[in-house]
Amino acid sequence: MSDSLEPIIRFDHASFGFPGVIALKDISLSINAGEFVGVIGPNGSGKTTLCRAILGLMAPVEGHLHIFDCACDALRCHHRAKIGYLPQKGAVDRNFPVTVLETVMMGRYGALGLFTRPGSKDRAIAMEALSHVEMDEHKDTALGHLSGGQQQRVFIARALAQQPKVLLLDEPTTGLDMTAQHNVIELVEHLHDELRLTIVLITHDINMIRSRVDRLVLLKTRLYAAGPPVDVLKPEILSQVYGKDLVITDKDLIIVEDYHHHH
Repeated sequence: MSDSLEPIIRFDHASFGFPGVIALKDISLSINAGEFVGVIGPNGSGKTTLCRAILGLMAPVEGHLHIFDCACDALRCHHRAKIGYLPQKGAVDRNFPVTVLETVMMGRYGALGLFTRPGSKDRAIAMEALSHVEMDEHKDTALGHLSGGQQQRVFIARALAQQPKVLLLDEPTTGLDMTAQHNVIELVEHLHDELRLTIVLITHDINMIRSRVDRLVLLKTRLYAAGPPVDVLKPEILSQVYGKDLVITDKDLIIVEDYHHHH
């Protein structure tokens, strides 16, 4: 659990979107330092908007968002460097000539500012990040020659190389086979325990994270629930959000819509 009840991200009646199109409405939510939070909800429920908001790419149209006690509306505030971000996985070109270590070094550029050349200290930080994800032996391998699961580890290392306080992961298991999915989630859990990071993990895979996170946040344009998984994963709460797409068996929740999307 979190070390202290110190909110590191705080939404205060915040709404996000564009005039006439609200993607997230009236969100009040605090995420504490050291917490592991899973964010769930149907496709198009505002999960990506939440991501963009935390990254400072979208200011609230009403209400407030404080990150590290900063409510500035400067979208490229230096605080954002303390957020390591794993975007949704795109395809990596097998022929793109970039190595594992070069990829992770990119995480140092964001931390350094544009015109500072990385030096040996940065290389050491990048290598340490690679060892955290157990990919240091592959430092000279071409990124495109790795499996999807290995690539995902390298991208997590790139985020860690920023030495962030918060790790924000957007659908980290999508497009990976079952074994790789479990490996990535176990790695994230291990990083949370070992590095005491605050982790916000956006996912459609409730079953894979329900036993690992401190809290679940359920979104569908507005905040339907936030609390321990056992309190959020109640049929009467979930059916409000997923409707007839929800099937509950003894041990698993099946969200039908995800199968259309991912299979």
